[in-house]
Amino acid sequence: MGHLLVIESWVGAMSTLLPRAIREAGHRFTFLTRNLHHYLGQSGGDGVHPLLAADNVITADTNHLDMLLSQIQRLHEVLRFDGVITSCDYYLGTAARLAAHLGLPGARPEAVEYACRKDLARQRMQAAGLPGPTFAVTEDWPGTETAARTLGFPLVIKPVDLCAGMFVRLVTDRTELREAFDALDAFPVNARGQQRSPQVLLEEVLVGPEVSVETVTVDGTTTVLGVTDKSLAGEPWFVETGHMFPAALDAATFTAVCDMAVAALAAVGFDRGVAHTELRMTAAGPRVVEINPRPAGNQITELVRRATGVDLPMVYTQLALGEQPDLAVTDTGVRSAAISFLLPPRAGTVAGIDGAATLAAAPDVVDWAVKPAGHRTGDAVSNNTYLGHVMTVDTTGPGARTRAEELVAGLSVRYADDLAGALA
Repeated sequence: MGHLLVIESWVGAMSTLLPRAIREAGHRFTFLTRNLHHYLGQSGGDGVHPLLAADNVITADTNHLDMLLSQIQRLHEVLRFDGVITSCDYYLGTAARLAAHLGLPGARPEAVEYACRKDLARQRMQAAGLPGPTFAVTEDWPGTETAARTLGFPLVIKPVDLCAGMFVRLVTDRTELREAFDALDAFPVNARGQQRSPQVLLEEVLVGPEVSVETVTVDGTTTVLGVTDKSLAGEPWFVETGHMFPAALDAATFTAVCDMAVAALAAVGFDRGVAHTELRMTAAGPRVVEINPRPAGNQITELVRRATGVDLPMVYTQLALGEQPDLAVTDTGVRSAAISFLLPPRAGTVAGIDGAATLAAAPDVVDWAVKPAGHRTGDAVSNNTYLGHVMTVDTTGPGARTRAEELVAGLSVRYADDLAGALA
């Protein structure tokens, strides 16, 4: 039985999938966090969240690496960890540094940090000769304005160190660029209390369908498990509205997309772990959007498991413990699996979501959820604002995505202020 040190976590699907995988693999874990309140009440029911059901729950300042290294060294002498892991992007570099410090399995810390930082990943891919969008990295408004004039509009502005599509925006002129820059500048600390980099990434707009490649890398050799089809909401934001696995691609496109993802991982030096690389299929060929050196979010790992039998959270666990994962694909009977998300029509307080009874009765729906009455939502400007989801499977062909989208379209959101206005 191995003992994993789990450093923080997202509070979405992976916060349940990862503890489940650790337990089902016959291992145990200690959970380390700087803020227990971030996880309390996140179980979705009356029970204890799986993260807080760890063998040990320890609080420490996970945002200060130097201090954490000595603290974990002392804990390691008592508890004897066999691996270090996290599902939260903001702590992937920390987990890699801790593993290396303790002499435990893991990816090269530098590779993880290159992959996590959007600007560093771009620079590494460019240095490796991979085709990609023209880009510029800036730190202040004058530099951003000058770089935008050089690149030309339209372009995409991105933070270099945030996730879930936060503050990623298409801008078509100087006014929109200034609005986007000021919004990002007004967000100097992320949701985990970490000071953000002041750098801004400007990129040429990549036009074409978006996909992601799900991979496992062991000792520098990368295995592709498949390609996920992704759907996005309208501009100027890049909010993901759904996914299907496997993507319906012809053989040549599949090969080109996979080869580009593998080359991108090699460019940042990624040598061990699960990765989720997002690309656009442009007229000039596949181009990398970003590299994520961890399992995919938004329940894509569940789509992969249902279609292939490969449990990526468990593979991620096994790699952190130095084990050799089994990546053999099995015939699960599922030909496509998809998830579609319910986006808020606008900001406000949810009074109710109608149509859920249809989801509960549908035989091809394998998972669904909607936010309860009283939930406060913002506008649909990132992947953090979903009001619900529907997951479907198709045992005959690539129809899961269309079915999931159809079911989500049947849901309707009622707002508390609408109800108040009707009663006035």
